[in-house]
Amino acid sequence: MSQTVASPRKMRDFGLEVFFSEWEFTAKHHMTASDLESVSLAELLALASDEDRSAFEELWLGYTETWGAPALRDEIARTYERMTRDNILCLAGAGEGLFAAPNVLLTKDDHAIVPTPNYQGAETIPLSICEVTGVPMSYSSPDGPGSNSGKGGWRIDLDRLRDAIRPNTKLISLNFPHNPTGYLMTGEDLTELVAFARERGIYILSDEVYRGVELDPNDRMPQIADVYERGISLNVMSKAYGLPGLRIGWIASQDHALLQKVERFKHYLSICNSGPSEVLALIALKSRHKILSRNHAIMLKNAEALEQVFNDFPSLFEWQRPMGGCVAFPKYLGPDGVEQFSRMLLQESGVMILPSSIYASELGTVPQDHFRIGFGRDQVFKDGLKAMRHHLEKHYAEFTVERA
Repeated sequence: MSQTVASPRKMRDFGLEVFFSEWEFTAKHHMTASDLESVSLAELLALASDEDRSAFEELWLGYTETWGAPALRDEIARTYERMTRDNILCLAGAGEGLFAAPNVLLTKDDHAIVPTPNYQGAETIPLSICEVTGVPMSYSSPDGPGSNSGKGGWRIDLDRLRDAIRPNTKLISLNFPHNPTGYLMTGEDLTELVAFARERGIYILSDEVYRGVELDPNDRMPQIADVYERGISLNVMSKAYGLPGLRIGWIASQDHALLQKVERFKHYLSICNSGPSEVLALIALKSRHKILSRNHAIMLKNAEALEQVFNDFPSLFEWQRPMGGCVAFPKYLGPDGVEQFSRMLLQESGVMILPSSIYASELGTVPQDHFRIGFGRDQVFKDGLKAMRHHLEKHYAEFTVERA
């Protein structure tokens, strides 16, 4: 697949969110959720110390600090190797960071690079400012259904990234563990990428919202803010921690001047974060090992169950277990095509998945025979997988694996 350079243009509607606005709360089985299992307010407060619980109950509901509560920033900094609170700027979710960072970094005379497929905001926002080159991730068939040999699946080619660089390239936008494919770069590839970005003074914005829930913790990547002076790490309580209702995100960077620019841009957006949410995020982060361990166990068990369904229909699905995060992007092999399959699955059995058309890109062609499925939730996933299996057995019995 060749690279595509797109000229600046007005931001288009956010395809995924338009789809979700219609179906997320009406579909019976939400099988494409991108977050891990959440908890109730009572469950989260049960993890709190007496001091933190009192801080929540007695909280004064006035404005908060634009940068975020100092105690929260201290706790966020502890999730990095080299950060302190002065390297952390809290934001209203990860979306504010994806919007703000390109707007303070880029001008119409700059150039950015974005892998595809990707979370739409990562490409649409830079593209509203300057020219952007899309570097397509490559896909090759794995050894066989359910294969986890490491061969096949999704990859990003560093040579393609390097070839896309221009004299005016200002930003490379990354997303690992990757949404929607679950791909992770190796530490060696990240070191090489940082080296050639450093040579040219290019910023790297790294969406790391699934860090901490790699299926194999040995695959975990370093955080870009720890290893690169022009690295911007983006994270949030929504994904790995399973707390999207808090709307607390942040960026971390060694570049204090950049953080200051984003903070001043934030004055035009959220201004400050929700005080109750900041206290709750602090409670969650203090118990992060317990929360992430629970979510990882749910995710791993669900990945194995999903894999079994795909293995039972080897002529319908081509599947490589993702390396990190709770979404996957399997290939659909059925003769009806992924669009028809997804529509029928939703309309007849109430099971919502995302066909790859939702990931349509202005930066190049995205394979049209894949779909996103999420496996980070607990009972929601179990019920949805049961409904999905029933649907497959009813309509696609001829594609089941032959058993002795």
